[in-house]
Amino acid sequence: MTNMTPILQASIALIAALVSAFLIPWLRRNTTAKEREELLKWVSIAVEAAQQLHYQLEGADRKSYVRAFLTEQGFDVDDQAVDAAIESAVLELHRELGYTR
Repeated sequence: MTNMTPILQASIALIAALVSAFLIPWLRRNTTAKEREELLKWVSIAVEAAQQLHYQLEGADRKSYVRAFLTEQGFDVDDQAVDAAIESAVLELHRELGYTR
């Protein structure tokens, strides 16, 4: 009878290497993309809500509302990407509403 242990060990090592090299980075990329998609969705909701609920306030006050709303949703609002996403959503809303800058 042939000892299959070395072949089995080599197969397990190969599978582990493939998982480490391909599967784990793929999962990280997809999770990050999903997280970005989720953030952009919530930013858009918050910006539209700020415009609807607090239209009488200055832009800085509406932005404070958006940042507080995002904090409640569990996002780190001190991140530069969040600030850029807010500004982008405001610009898009202004375009949709026909405001000129």
